[in-house]
Amino acid sequence: MASINIPEHIYERLQKRVDSTEEFSSVEEYVTYILTQVVEKLEEKQQAKAYSKEDEEKIKERLRSLGYLE
Repeated sequence: MASINIPEHIYERLQKRVDSTEEFSSVEEYVTYILTQVVEKLEEKQQAKAYSKEDEEKIKERLRSLGYLE
């Protein structure tokens, strides 16, 4: 595990949320869950934006046919 520092007021808000649920036993567990969800969403968006090699070649071919690439 690694440690990070967050502002105390954020920690207190997170602690209130943890206290109001039975899903999480600690702020650390809750923060890990939140960060996992956020990172997964960001990675999904990044992968959706990435072109496959085949797509990239089709784009280059189209740009060549339009005279933008040689």
